[in-house]
Formats: sequence, C-alpha cells, structure tokens
Amino acid sequence: MGVTACDPFESSPVPSLPPETSPAAIRGALVGAERAEFERSYRKAMAEAAETLDLTRVLDVLRSYHRIATLTQRQGPEAHRRMLDKVAEIERTGRNPDAVPSDEVRTLIDQRLAR
Repeated sequence: MGVTACDPFESSPVPSLPPETSPAAIRGALVGAERAEFERSYRKAMAEAAETLDLTRVLDVLRSYHRIATLTQRQGPEAHRRMLDKVAEIERTGRNPDAVPSDEVRTLIDQRLAR
C-alpha cells in the first residue's frame, strides 16, 4: 500500500458561508440608505479586522444586514421602501397618522377574546 499526499487545503475546518450571506449578495438585496449603511459598516469592520486579525465584527455586520436583506426580499423591495419612508415620516413628524388608538385596539382584543 502506497502513501498518498494529503492536501491540507482540500478541506477546511472553517465553514463556508451560504451564498445568500456573502457580502455581495447582502448588498444586492438591500435598498437605498440601508445599502449605503451596510457598505460603510462592512468597510469599517474589514479595516478593523485587518488591524486586529479578528473577524468577529465583520461577521456581526454580515449577520445583522443579512437579516435586513432577508426581510427586504420577503416583503419585496418596494414594500420595504414604503416601510422605510413611513419610519422616516414618523421620525420627522413624531406622529403616525395611520396608527390605531390603543383604546380601539384594546376593545378589539376584548371583543375577540369574548368569543
């Protein structure tokens, strides 16, 4: 029986990232300001990683923005943009004209629980 050479790089102990969690895939799924925020955060985390040799912050950024990217894709980019616009309006004005008053919500809950 002969000896075979083993390539230490053939299999890696480091798990590969699923394709949808790659930085390019995440960036592609984000819209508007969230895309710009991701790019800034990712670049900053990569610069930190280059100095510290620690990828923790990079992975944190990817995980956080992957969640946002997933939600964006689930509801659709246009619906996500509308939600972001609504948030911006509420932050700007301090009010949500579409909000249902809490006493109405309580009444509705009470009615449904009484069934």
